[in-house]
Amino acid sequence: MSDALTLVAIVGLPGSGKTVAADFFRSHGFTVLRFGDQTDIGLKELGLPMNEVNERTYRENIRKELGMAAMAIKIEPRITAASKESNRIVLDGMRSFEEYVYLKGKFPFLTVLCIFAPPHVRYERLAARKVRPLTREESKARDMSEITALNSGGPIAIADYLIQNEGSSDTFASELERYRETLS
Repeated sequence: MSDALTLVAIVGLPGSGKTVAADFFRSHGFTVLRFGDQTDIGLKELGLPMNEVNERTYRENIRKELGMAAMAIKIEPRITAASKESNRIVLDGMRSFEEYVYLKGKFPFLTVLCIFAPPHVRYERLAARKVRPLTREESKARDMSEITALNSGGPIAIADYLIQNEGSSDTFASELERYRETLS
């Protein structure tokens, strides 16, 4: 693994478009690693069924055990393994500032892409989701939880690049393409 590796972490609040951005990069040949997959991996290792309660319990327990950088600690070996097959990797859903600090220490060339959309836009998107839709009140509560409990404001504030996503999907794709062209 060398500096020739392009490693981008996508950050943003719920409903901003992180998953759409990750799918865009995947469609352009990037390897995409989801932070959220660690919960699935952990539950399988523990032999527990995947459901909301087990997922939350796993995330809380792993953070108690390893600290707020837990998911970064867990994804690091996956990054290293993926870098043997691909030199373009996108991390979908980095949350905490501690995760950022941990990964930046391991991969100094890590760049952070923030996807931003104003709350009213994100809340509409979250309400319209087919899987686990959220009410406006649930969306506001989730924002507060991500900002205060997960320290997600740090990676958003320190992002190397920002894409505003409140227009059409074509406009968003054009902005993602413009960013992709800046990557080595």
